[in-house]
Amino acid sequence: MTTLAPSTAADGTIQLATVKVRHWKLAISLGIASVLLFLLFLLVPRGGVSTFRLGDPSSSIQLPNVSVPAAATCWGVLVVLVLLTAWAVWDAWSYRRTGIWLPIVYGVLAIFAFLTWAAASADASVPVTGLLFGALSLSIPLIFGALGGVIGERVGVVNVAIEGQFLLGAFSAALLASITGNPFVGLIGAMVGGVLVAFVLAAFSIKYLVDQVIVGVVLNVLVTGLTGFLYGALLVPNETTLNRPVRFTRWEIPVLGDIPIIGPVLFNQTFIVYLMYITVALVAWGLYRTRWGLRLRAVGEHPQAADTVGIKVNTSRFWNVSLAGAIAGIGGAYFTLVSVGQFTKEMTAGLGFIALAAVIFGRWDPIRATLAALLFGFATNLQNLLTVLGTPIPSEFMLMLPYLVTIIAVAGFAGQIRGPAAAGKPYIKG
Repeated sequence: MTTLAPSTAADGTIQLATVKVRHWKLAISLGIASVLLFLLFLLVPRGGVSTFRLGDPSSSIQLPNVSVPAAATCWGVLVVLVLLTAWAVWDAWSYRRTGIWLPIVYGVLAIFAFLTWAAASADASVPVTGLLFGALSLSIPLIFGALGGVIGERVGVVNVAIEGQFLLGAFSAALLASITGNPFVGLIGAMVGGVLVAFVLAAFSIKYLVDQVIVGVVLNVLVTGLTGFLYGALLVPNETTLNRPVRFTRWEIPVLGDIPIIGPVLFNQTFIVYLMYITVALVAWGLYRTRWGLRLRAVGEHPQAADTVGIKVNTSRFWNVSLAGAIAGIGGAYFTLVSVGQFTKEMTAGLGFIALAAVIFGRWDPIRATLAALLFGFATNLQNLLTVLGTPIPSEFMLMLPYLVTIIAVAGFAGQIRGPAAAGKPYIKG
């Protein structure tokens, strides 16, 4: 990065001097990953052949399985990874920013090498379509939660209550879809549940100036206890009538659903997944291309300046936090209307905090936060696949893999980014 720093000349005039800063974080991260893969392939060598299953039974176009020699492929890909790492080092040394393509290509190749090592001489093959389908399915609630977190923090309110919005949304969706027999009614109920939690968060943090993080944590505990109580007192005794929601079925898009590999993953999904595509596009477009997005970002960055041009800061924060709660509530509906099929106690299992981590890792940008959520979903599904393949990695490490990725992502990249300047700070009009 190049910045301008003031300096004083001999005649007393102030001049601007160019200061260059090297960014080593990406190069160091890729270097560490390359060393870990090298040690894995060296200390735990696996020979034989690795098979990747590219075809999918639901697709009309079937692709043959691809088999590769495990050892040669792993070491060959590792050489390419080392070259990409050297590229990142050279960019850092030359004061250049590395393009986003490099870490993406590195990540894809590293995962391919790791899966080749894991599937070597295994009885099962790597189902590429199934791996991607499962990763997307596990990412859907995280994406909705991350979008809600992005909107909340961009407008100046830290949305720690995503977990509570998930839970109440899931409970409301299960209850209303069971009573009415209509999953769309359950989806609307989930959005209302998310708005209720967001309403309380906004009221205490904006109107009564309570610390936003504390309010969010208290709301999570409150909703966890409330839904747990209602589950035991209401849903368990009446399980067949109140906890058997009608679920969304898959809708395959003609032609697109027949595309090899990605067709069954992206275009043979439920209504909520298609709604996710639209929501991500609308939030990304609206945040940077509309008057609403400009006002929202202004309130989150410099509320005093926004107030001087006639923007009602606290009103804007209140309604946008409510919108964020509605979006997060859709993520809660996914648990009961698509994934599980009924509500269970504490079924979200802390995914609201993973969604909040995706917001930070995604630099408070809807597209980047979506990609971060997809990364966490892929790590979760990869844990299941590695268990099936019977890798020598301990099962305890497999269980901690998604959370390990979360910690590395936030700890490794959060230090070089800056969130909205007024996030977490109440605005008192002078």
